[in-house]
Amino acid sequence: MKRIILLILINSILVGCAPRFRVIGGPASVDQGSPTSDLVVSTQSIGSIETPQILTSNGLEIYFIDPTILVGKDYSGGVDKYLVQAIDAARISVDMAIYSINLWSIRDSIINAYQRGVKIRMVMESENLEDEVPRELRSAGITILGDRREGLMHNKFVIIDRHDVWTGSANMTIGSFFYDNNNLVHIHSDDVADDYLTEFDEMFVKDMFGSDSIGATPHPQVMVGADLVEIYFSPDDGVSEHILKLINSASKSIYLMAYSFTSDELGSAIIRKAGEGIAVEGVMDDGQIISNTGTEFDNFSQAGIKIYRAGVNGLMHNKVIIIDGNIVITGSYNFSSSAEVTNDENVLVIHSQEIAEKYLREYQRIISNLKN
Repeated sequence: MKRIILLILINSILVGCAPRFRVIGGPASVDQGSPTSDLVVSTQSIGSIETPQILTSNGLEIYFIDPTILVGKDYSGGVDKYLVQAIDAARISVDMAIYSINLWSIRDSIINAYQRGVKIRMVMESENLEDEVPRELRSAGITILGDRREGLMHNKFVIIDRHDVWTGSANMTIGSFFYDNNNLVHIHSDDVADDYLTEFDEMFVKDMFGSDSIGATPHPQVMVGADLVEIYFSPDDGVSEHILKLINSASKSIYLMAYSFTSDELGSAIIRKAGEGIAVEGVMDDGQIISNTGTEFDNFSQAGIKIYRAGVNGLMHNKVIIIDGNIVITGSYNFSSSAEVTNDENVLVIHSQEIAEKYLREYQRIISNLKN
């Protein structure tokens, strides 16, 4: 009854709301991991609560999680609701590779799907298998396979009905969806889903993780609408080499939103591009700057690159590089040796000026809040 009343109230208020001009996200978990022209992006105000709208482009939907926005004191109404809606609409299957989960909205949608006959398969980082929500999911009859190895099963992706893929930097936790800066990508594509299902089956069916993985991505480059999307998995696809080529190709600008950045190779390439006169700027998580051995923050700063430290409004948990205002690198992959060599990770490279502009606006939002 409370939920019905709330929905009625929200709907009545939304009818009269005027559009505003800010790319926003909604309302969190720690893991062991100059903007272009403005876009008009509609958002809606509900008192002090803003409801995120889908930012869509040719089969791609982008969501940004903004921890500065009040959503629900009961952790409701965040970006997780879009993933919940997708799971609720699943008819055949839900395959999930997730580092950690404690969001009860996702838990309930998974259990409901399982109880109505949807095939549920899950892979997780073994260290998190005994958390409360994974135990509840197993008690409901859902099979969850842990990686059972030293490296991390650090992926964050969901495949629904062998057609839709949800991925990005967010764990399925209160921290990631309500307190941390994160991004979530939804892709409608049979080929992209085939890539992620191949990687998922390698783990769930063949029990191959980390260095046991094999490079078998069937469609490493896919056209999603008018946008080229590259799909890579580590450690099997040599992700660092692909990112390095993209950095070296930069002719105008490089922007970073990085939780952890300790890769000397990638860091050196960025410093070289800055030395060539390319505009380079970024924001990194302050806690990781302090705790990481070999952080590239010091090297960037000594090279005169402006790198902001984000440590006030939750984690700066994105793993994003934006190149020349038309290429976005995102996913679960922190820019580190562990991500490249030992962890199971996934990366998207999206070639789209429209999408890049959205990420650049999110970058501007984050650093603007740091300055306030």
